[in-house]
Parts: sequence; structure tokens; C-alpha cells
Amino acid sequence: MSISYMDYTSPNVQFTYDLKNNLFFKKDNQNYINVLSINQLNTLGNNSLLDIFLSNGGTVEPHYHQNASELVYCIAGSAVVSLINPFTNQLLHFPITPGQVANVPQGWWHYEIATRDNTHLLAVFDAPIPEVIFGSDILRLTPANVLADTYCLNEDEVKETLAPITSTIIVGPPKDCKPSGSSNNQKRSNQTTQFQKMPSSTQQGAHQSMPQWTQPIQAYGVPTAPQPVASTFPSPYQTMSQQMQSYSISIRPEWTAMASSYPAYGGPQAGQQSQQAAPLPSPAYPGLPMPPFPR
Repeated sequence: MSISYMDYTSPNVQFTYDLKNNLFFKKDNQNYINVLSINQLNTLGNNSLLDIFLSNGGTVEPHYHQNASELVYCIAGSAVVSLINPFTNQLLHFPITPGQVANVPQGWWHYEIATRDNTHLLAVFDAPIPEVIFGSDILRLTPANVLADTYCLNEDEVKETLAPITSTIIVGPPKDCKPSGSSNNQKRSNQTTQFQKMPSSTQQGAHQSMPQWTQPIQAYGVPTAPQPVASTFPSPYQTMSQQMQSYSISIRPEWTAMASSYPAYGGPQAGQQSQQAAPLPSPAYPGLPMPPFPR
């Protein structure tokens, strides 16, 4: 837990919360997500979580968290957590059943697919409000001509293929999904069967290098009031700093006095020449490796 500057004697201090009061997304009664962040529980510290319910085949769409790692714990049912290791360019699949977990490092592209009805997952993050960028937003907000030119595709076909993606999906497939052919459903069924029969916890597959995305930030923190049943999700332009401003805590008086007495890293005396602290080391995950380009 990070250092807390909260006054735990304040009447506003919170120690308990009911996640049913904070719906993040709902597709139907079998596919929905509740969220808990520091906006709902101000003593939470540097943690947050998603309470995820999925039917068989329900998919938490491909996405990544640029500010948090994710630990996925299976409570009921079963699911496959899939991720791309950016250092080996491998697509990995991790089936989990009740009592098992799969870990997704910060910034890694991943998704979850339920392989049974009534699957219940708990996703725990090491950030007070985890930020997220969804694949559906990348696809619908990137101009079709950019995708076509970059990957040598037919622009009209790209537009036609991506036209149904008009909003953030979050849990797919959408309720009004009408695939162009029966092969899609058959492929999905085969994939689920393959996952359930996997003898080991890891399956590796070849994958090409993934470009670095620079899309708007979307945060999981949402207002504390109960959300409507209709499918809702936070604005993709809502930043973590904006979310953090939506809750208030009481600061201990002694912290204010202490902060004012330390004008620099060097010590409490304003006239003393301070020794600037060495910069913090780079994060353990520096970003996606740049693959060599063929000449």
C-alpha cells in the first residue's frame, strides 16, 4: 500500500462498499462488470478491482492498462486469459478455473474469454484507478486510410469491415451481433473447445510485432451513485487526474506543516543548499521493444 495522507479520524472515512452499487458496464444479466476504485472507497490505497460476470463465449475485448498490472482470479466457471508478450512477440493463453489466477503485466495487450456459463472473475489492479485503452476504440478511431496504407489493405474493405464498430464494445460479442458468415461462430466454438482441452497452462503462438498505440485515455473510476441498467461506460477522454479530483479526503494538519518545512529534497532549512535526490529508476516495463526492420 502506498503512503496514505488521509485523516483516518475524519467522519468521511470509508471502510466498506457494495460493488452492486457501481455498475461499470452491462450487456445483459449474464454479462456485466462492477468496479471498485478509490472514488468509491477512499481508504483503498493503491488498489482497485473489477467484478466480472460472463456467459460462455463472453469476451472482455482486447485492451491494455497503461498504468497498472492486472491479476485475474477465477471465482466460478472457467475462462482463458490471453496476452501478447511484447518481448518475445508470442500470443499466450492461460486457462483458469476456480482458485486459479493469471497475471498480466502493466501495458500488455490482453483479453479474457469465458468458456462456461456463469463465469465469475475478479480482476485486481495495483493502481487506485486503472486506466484502459480498448481495441474497439483503436479500430474505430483510427482512420481507415491510415490502416489501409500502413498494412497494405484495401481501404473500402477496411471501412466495410470496421463499420459495425460504432462504440466501445467492452464485453463482446455485442447483443446485436450479426456475423457475415457461419464460419465465425464455428471458429469461436472450436477455439473454446481447444482451450478447455489444453493439458498445460500455456499455449504459445506466433504473432507479429504490435504497434504502439497513442489513443485517448479511459479510466475505470466512475461516480459513486448507482448506474442505470443500460450499457454505460466512462468517457474515453476522462483522465486519471480528472478522476482523482472527484473525491475528497481530509489531510492531517501535521502533514501540511511538515510539507511546508521541506522546501527541497535536501532538508528542512530553506537556506541550506539541498542535495537533489537521484531520479527514480525507469519502470520495470519500459514499453514495447522496437523490432529490427528488414533492409
